[in-house]
Amino acid sequence: MPMAKQRDYHTIRQIFTRFHAADPEPKGELDHTNAYTLVVAVALSAQATDAGVNKATKALFAVADTPQKMLDLGLDGLTEHIKTIGLFRQKAKNVMKLSQILVDKYGGEVPNSRAALQSLPGVGRKTANVVLNMWWHYPAQAVDTHIFRVGNRTGIAPGKTVDAVERAIEDNIPVDFQQHAHHWLILHGRYHCKARKPLCKTCIIHDLCPFEDKTE
Repeated sequence: MPMAKQRDYHTIRQIFTRFHAADPEPKGELDHTNAYTLVVAVALSAQATDAGVNKATKALFAVADTPQKMLDLGLDGLTEHIKTIGLFRQKAKNVMKLSQILVDKYGGEVPNSRAALQSLPGVGRKTANVVLNMWWHYPAQAVDTHIFRVGNRTGIAPGKTVDAVERAIEDNIPVDFQQHAHHWLILHGRYHCKARKPLCKTCIIHDLCPFEDKTE
């Protein structure tokens, strides 16, 4: 992954001013109805598309939108709902385990600390950050492959590791853009700054980006 030089404050502010103008309230694309269904949806989305997860969870969440309802559905019932998702067997086991922990340890509620979330089976730092950001509106930065790519190509948040990019986002992006930074970056990477064929000529930050391979 080519790593651009860290951009200066004024350039980063320009970039996010444009992101904000284009989409003032960016939203995550995983369907959910509460904190619990968000945790489950994000956990299921690992190595899967949001669209694929949404297709599987539409019927699932209609019958199991709380930890206890998921336990009542049972492993076989859950597995049947999510069998179209990659790694569904292991993910089903994790969802059942985390649901049991939520019932036993947290009274069926989803905790809102990163450490508590990360203690749940199948929930890593990225998943915890997504939940903290989307449900509790805490400016946590969940770095996936899209954000890692955009951060390094643009110089907004260069880093050799996911943790380094996460820290760079927190350190370098002005605080008034922190809440939505994760969504602006992931959506930009998903639909514009693509891995193989970035749409550089129609990119709204084209003139502010040092990325040299500006192909169609």
